[in-house]
Amino acid sequence: MTDATILAREMMTKNLVTLSPDLEVFHAIDILLKKRISGAPVVDRQGHFRGIFSESSCMRFIINAAYENLPDAGLMPFVDQDPPTISPDTDLLTICQTFLDQATRRLPVIEDGRLIGQISRRDVMRKVVQMVRGKQCGHAELLYISALLNEGKESVEFRIMH
Repeated sequence: MTDATILAREMMTKNLVTLSPDLEVFHAIDILLKKRISGAPVVDRQGHFRGIFSESSCMRFIINAAYENLPDAGLMPFVDQDPPTISPDTDLLTICQTFLDQATRRLPVIEDGRLIGQISRRDVMRKVVQMVRGKQCGHAELLYISALLNEGKESVEFRIMH
């Protein structure tokens, strides 16, 4: 693609809204709504990544509340404690493939058990557009990427609009 492989550490967002595992579910939902985000990493006081609380987590809470008449409103029972994560040295194509393989909107970037950033699908799209506009990669490289991502499909269609 380019002389240097694009890594997660180069495109991850570092300034994140995070949630404490000690929060109540309603407080966490309120934070998601106020910040207009679909989910947030849960990080303890020592900075250790504990999981993701997302809109899906909220749906689990609502279902449990309907059947159990408002269960314990603690956050951790509704946190996805084993979401897909990546390291800061994960390359762009592996990140794209992970997004294709997993039903997730975000990939926490973890180093030594600690959250150091996060990459969204939008971050990847932004980086690819930036690379094309900056001539860091050309049409042939993007067609190669497209072919890799569509491997096994009968036809591959990829257009670049100027």
